[in-house]
Amino acid sequence: MGKQMTEMLKGTLEGIVLAILMMQPAYGYDITARLREQGFADIAEGTVYALLLRLEKRGLVDVEKIPSEKGPPRKVYTLNEQGREYLDEFWSTWSFLSERLQRLYQGGK
Repeated sequence: MGKQMTEMLKGTLEGIVLAILMMQPAYGYDITARLREQGFADIAEGTVYALLLRLEKRGLVDVEKIPSEKGPPRKVYTLNEQGREYLDEFWSTWSFLSERLQRLYQGGK
C-alpha cells in the first residue's frame, strides 16, 4: 500500500469499521477478515485492535466478553446509538467530499 493510500485510509478507517459493525457485531479478528474481504488486505490486526480500543473509549461501541473455545474470552463489539450517529455523520461527510472530489476530477463540471 502506498503512502498516500495509507494516509487517506487513516482518516476513514473508523467509519469503515463502524460500517462493518453496523451490519453485525464482531470481534477484532473477524473485523480484520471482513476488511480483507472488502479489499483492505494491507491493514494489520494491530491497527484494527488499536482502533477498536479508541472506539470503545469514545463510547461509540459496546463491548461484551464472550467465552472462547480456544484461549481467553473474545471481546465482541456492537455499534451503539452514539456510534450510529457518528456513522451517519461520517456518511454525510463522505458524500460531501466525494461529490466535490468527483467534480474536481471531471474538471469542475
